[in-house]
Amino acid sequence: MKTICLHGPESTGKSTMATLLAAHFDCEIVPEYGRAYCEEHGTDIAMHDLVVIAQTHQKMTAGARARAREWLILDTDPVMTAVWADMMFGRRDPWFDRYTDTADIYLLLDIDLPWVDDGLRIYGEEADRKRFFDLSRAELERRGLNWALISGDGEPRFDAALEAIAGLGRNR
Repeated sequence: MKTICLHGPESTGKSTMATLLAAHFDCEIVPEYGRAYCEEHGTDIAMHDLVVIAQTHQKMTAGARARAREWLILDTDPVMTAVWADMMFGRRDPWFDRYTDTADIYLLLDIDLPWVDDGLRIYGEEADRKRFFDLSRAELERRGLNWALISGDGEPRFDAALEAIAGLGRNR
């Protein structure tokens, strides 16, 4: 069983890509728990909230892995939540660096799509999006994870994701 994790700043199409990939591979998606958490508790969150989000996502992933067959799609994971901590606070709880249950491949979605304000997103300014993207890439590199950059819009973006998955990230 292989896990594919969608990674990158907000408003880059991670949830849309997760849905497309799950349909293509006929597999389950572990949804982005941070979104559900913020819908319930608001976006004024502390470091403790980010740890709760990451730990809950980890538990959701463990349950899904037990059910999965060949593929499992993760609409972000604790690695991305660590990047959120860096973006929001300039630091992270030590729990994040102890997290090692990483995916087989990370698809880093480029910021080449327009930012859409959905009421929960907060980093829409161009400089913020670039900083968030750079932090996202740096975290993948720092951890030595298998990843691929996914750019483009619509079908070309999806095709790039499939190509990366076929090569398990060798096109980065």
